[in-house]
Amino acid sequence: MTITAQAGLREPIVAGVVTALVGFTSSFAVVIAGLRAVGATAEQAASGLFALTVVFGLGIIVLSIRSRAPVTLAWSTPGAALLVSMGAGYDAGWAAAVGAFLVVGGLILLVGLIPALGDLIARIPTPIAQAMLGGVLLSLCLAPMESLAAEPLLTLPVLIVWLVATRWLARWALPLTLLTALVVIAVYVWVHGNEQHLEATWLPTLSWTTPNLDVAAIVGIAIPLFVVTMASQNIPGVAVLSSFGYTTPWRAAMTVTGVGTAVVAPFGGHAINLAALSAALAAGDEAGPDRSRRWIAGVSAGVSYLVLAALSGALVTIAAIAPGGLVEAVAGLALLGTFAAAVVGAFTAVETRVPAALTFVAAASGLTFFGVGGAFWGLVIGLVAHTVLRPRTAAPR
Repeated sequence: MTITAQAGLREPIVAGVVTALVGFTSSFAVVIAGLRAVGATAEQAASGLFALTVVFGLGIIVLSIRSRAPVTLAWSTPGAALLVSMGAGYDAGWAAAVGAFLVVGGLILLVGLIPALGDLIARIPTPIAQAMLGGVLLSLCLAPMESLAAEPLLTLPVLIVWLVATRWLARWALPLTLLTALVVIAVYVWVHGNEQHLEATWLPTLSWTTPNLDVAAIVGIAIPLFVVTMASQNIPGVAVLSSFGYTTPWRAAMTVTGVGTAVVAPFGGHAINLAALSAALAAGDEAGPDRSRRWIAGVSAGVSYLVLAALSGALVTIAAIAPGGLVEAVAGLALLGTFAAAVVGAFTAVETRVPAALTFVAAASGLTFFGVGGAFWGLVIGLVAHTVLRPRTAAPR
């Protein structure tokens, strides 16, 4: 192989590794927090993280090779934040949450098979969808300040590193923030000791849970999780690839992510989707000047995710050892940019500002009726208000 050919391969391979590192380290804490919020034990959360990473890593490899485009997948970070927002108000149990995850997989698969369903999701007004997402993210984005108030000496180094890195090393801000948090946790354990989790498994494991198809969980988890995954991940993921001149293999991608979500659900995985933000790392100029070879970055990202999956057990154990609120603070910092973009998208248009505000406060309030959480009711309230308050075209005289 010539030096030029080696250089041509090096760029997409490195871009793929960076894509996986940034995608994994920037949001795994959100996934852990989300699964724990709906009843998962530490072992079940580790299983979910492991299953998600392995399956979407394999999916990336298949789709990138098949389409010759850098098609990258991810877990649903906004979906995990949705699970966190349910918090103490959720009491249907872990098996019911798993049943809801299984339904989400079926719905995503149907979108691939029946394009009209995707069109239906796309018809939800963008400000309403963004307001629901913003409301869902609010509680988690407050976590850094709550952690600062409770544990200032532990949280302040994490906040400082995040702020400085965001200014000068934006791409690596979240990995560096995570590294700082790990150092803080190590020092905390060294000073205070923690025997509670020393016997926990540090290796990746799979834990099976038989799904329970509970109506309240399907309405309260599956439907909002499906909507937020489609609106905040899959549709933007298509837009990101399009901005770099690639056509997303929509039916194949929805089939892989739908089936993949159904496969990982009994093992604790909540949702798999097209990557949005991290997709630009594999599809952009960082992957080399030759666009026809950037699919190699996708394959490299998939392989890297398979390697990172081996860390799932250790990361969940570390999260369990960490002082309360610190891991959630890292997750909140990871989602601040997404939260800001959602709020801007929700409230920019004057004509939809009131319906969006109703959606936002309902989703953020923790409102629960019939066992169904605020995200679903926020979406319903917002759509009703949008319909009622929408300006009517004057009838011709």
